[in-house]
Amino acid sequence: MALSTRLLNFIADTLALVIFFTIVSGLNERFVAGMAWSEVLVSRSIGAVLMVLTARPYGLWRDWVFARLTPRGRAPELLTDCAALLSFQVPIYVAILAMGGAEGLAIAKGALGFAVLMLVVGRPYGMFLDFVRRQFGLTGSGQKPMSLGG
Repeated sequence: MALSTRLLNFIADTLALVIFFTIVSGLNERFVAGMAWSEVLVSRSIGAVLMVLTARPYGLWRDWVFARLTPRGRAPELLTDCAALLSFQVPIYVAILAMGGAEGLAIAKGALGFAVLMLVVGRPYGMFLDFVRRQFGLTGSGQKPMSLGG
């Protein structure tokens, strides 16, 4: 029995986010934050749960942003990917910091650092997401944006 397009989108978006951000975040935590590999393993295990919960909603958000802005060319696509990732992930990160006990300036500093990271990895992640989707036979950004149907 063939998998539905809806399920394929969920699998592709989740796989892309987990692979990409496990690597990026793990390297950041080890070499920038100075965490031990054992700490990185725990952090990434927790992060994986959050990524599974947010991967498809982000994929839908990104598709919606691309459909609305219809960027043409490398620079507009880069800016659109950065804007989509920044606008979706930073509020989630701020909430995580607040739930973790951070306040005021710590939240602001954390959010600013995270925002810079999202700007740097926005387009590479968007390209990786598109690549993974193609491997599942899914094509193009903006595939039925904000639709729950398959």
